[in-house]
Amino acid sequence: MNVFKTVFLLTLLTLLLIFVGGRIGGKEGMIIAFSIALAMNFISYWFSDKIVLAMYKAKEVTRADYPKLHAIVSNLSTKAGLPMPKVYVMPVETPNAFATGRDPAHAAVAATEGIIKLLSDDELEGVIAHELSHVRSRDTLVMTAVATIAGAIYMISDMARFAMIFGGRDDDRDGGSPMVALVLLILAPIAATMIQLAISRSREYMADDSGADICGRPLSLANALRKLHGYSRRLPMNANPVTAHMFIVNPLTGRGFTSLFSTHPPIERRIARLEELAIKPR
Repeated sequence: MNVFKTVFLLTLLTLLLIFVGGRIGGKEGMIIAFSIALAMNFISYWFSDKIVLAMYKAKEVTRADYPKLHAIVSNLSTKAGLPMPKVYVMPVETPNAFATGRDPAHAAVAATEGIIKLLSDDELEGVIAHELSHVRSRDTLVMTAVATIAGAIYMISDMARFAMIFGGRDDDRDGGSPMVALVLLILAPIAATMIQLAISRSREYMADDSGADICGRPLSLANALRKLHGYSRRLPMNANPVTAHMFIVNPLTGRGFTSLFSTHPPIERRIARLEELAIKPR
């Protein structure tokens, strides 16, 4: 169901780009905006691991540095059929974790010092399994494609705003209405953002399901999510909103983001789904 939802939303986002591009930017504007967005997100996709790891001062660690964490990542990577990713630790007390890398062969798993201290071995396995499922599903590639299309819609809207301000667009000649164009300028970026966030939430559900399957204990991940959510609310992470979707729990939950504009599904729903998985016969 979540795979279908991702495909449906990605298709909807593409159709929104075609519609908005035709009505506001025209064919030429749509091509220019899409090309710029594609180039920007290609660079981001290729170097995203280095950028985000440096952003959070994550340091690569060896088995000698963190034997338990290394052993968990190694064992679960084997179970998931993945190459061993690089392991990083962030000098942050807020418990959280994320995975990055352009493909399974260039993946990295990063955990904060706080999460290593807080969780039991079983719970930490649930978290790492969740992150490895993102790697196996190539979610970095999926979200880059989503960001490319959404970015093109933002750029087309920006181009149209400048054209309206400086009189560069003749709506009467193009058979369009200035009021329709204005409404699209306002609603299109909002719609693109909401679709982008909905896809992010769908991928989190998929990673929960797949992660529970990899580690074999859905309740371990459910218990970890419960702990992480509680600590994140009391000790919010100083995280960049652009990278919020990467973490296993939203690092910005303490700042009043509504669920509609959240990168993550409601934590209660995620836990309930995992508890349901735990009682289903295998």
